[in-house]
Parts: sequence; structure tokens; C-alpha cells
Amino acid sequence: MFEKLKFSILIAFHIVFKISTKKKGMSSLELSNEFELRQMTCWAFKQKLQQVMKSSLKSPLTGVIHVDEFVIGGPEEGKKGRSKGLKKLIVLAVEILEDGVGRAYAEAIEHSSAIELGAFLTKYVSSEAEVVSDKWKGYTPLKKEFKNLKQVASEDGKNFKELHIHIMNIKGWLRGIHHHCSKDRMQNYLDEYHFRYNRRSNMDTIFDVLIRKMVNCK
Repeated sequence: MFEKLKFSILIAFHIVFKISTKKKGMSSLELSNEFELRQMTCWAFKQKLQQVMKSSLKSPLTGVIHVDEFVIGGPEEGKKGRSKGLKKLIVLAVEILEDGVGRAYAEAIEHSSAIELGAFLTKYVSSEAEVVSDKWKGYTPLKKEFKNLKQVASEDGKNFKELHIHIMNIKGWLRGIHHHCSKDRMQNYLDEYHFRYNRRSNMDTIFDVLIRKMVNCK
């Protein structure tokens, strides 16, 4: 019994290492094939890992922040712009640095309203940051709390180039690795993506960080 338990723990540590250190992570199907485990077992364990990958919210984004919403899912007849239909609506904030892009966070929301957009910004972005959004009316009331918020025309994404590249990368990752994410689990996948993304310059310690978060999680 002890040897079996020891073996299971070793496999668990190996899975945590693979998910945290591989650039794109691993799907439950990939884990199932590599470790010869049931896919549902791998899926359930990965869901637990994703839950501890969420941000601690202790270090809000600062400096210049670009924010916008996007949808995940195919085209639907009669649904255009911010009318999402059955698609998943996501709001994204990205730090824009002089030499590139810093950290980023994304959250699944139901509506692109001032209430939900404001809740997202309050959670992840410093009130002193220079927030830049497009002309969507949902951002206008937020200037009361975010004094440095300004709105500019998107110009089909030309004024938010780095942010839209990030959006394409998220969509590509979801299509390439996971193929499909249920709406109620979308936040878990967004947290996993940004857990790795925000530590891309510290991959030598990312496994240790995840283990500590697991130990400290209820």
C-alpha cells in the first residue's frame, strides 16, 4: 500500500511539473496518454490545479493598461459586435511596457456593462494606472474611479495591437490544446493561461510557486 501511494504521489508531482513548465501546458487527454491514467482522473486533477492558478490579487497591473473584450466561439447568425449569443464573453487587460508587454489578466463575464467591466478593473488594475479602452459606452462611467482612463477609437484593433495579439494567442491555445471549454469552466482555463504567461520570464521557479500555492490552498 505504501509503495502504491508513493508511486501515485510521484506521478502527481510529475503532472504538476509538466502542466506548469511546458509552454502550452497539457490537456487531460495528453496527460492520460503519457501517464496511462483515465482521462477523467487527469481532468479532475487538472481542474484542481487550475483553481490554485488564479491570481492572488496582491499585485494589480500598473502603468499603461490596454483593456478590451472579446468572444470565444464560432460565428452565430444575427449576432454581431458585442452581441455574444452562445459565445463566451471575455474581458482582458494587458500591461504595455516600453520594451513590450508585461502581465495580463482575463475574466469571463456575462455582459459588457459598466458594472462588470468596472468590477474586473477594480480587481486586477491599480486605480492609478493609465487605462486605455475603446469608445464602448460601458467604460465611460469608470472614469470616476479610474481618473487616468481614456478612450480612443479602436481602428479595427490597430490602436490595441499588443492586446489583440494576446487575444489571438489565447484563442489559438484553446483551439490547439483543449479544443473545447465549457462556459462554466472557462475562467479556470483563463487562470491557467495567465499563471504561466505572467511567469514566462521566471520558468525556473514556476513549479515551486505552484507547489506552494497548492499547499496553501484549502
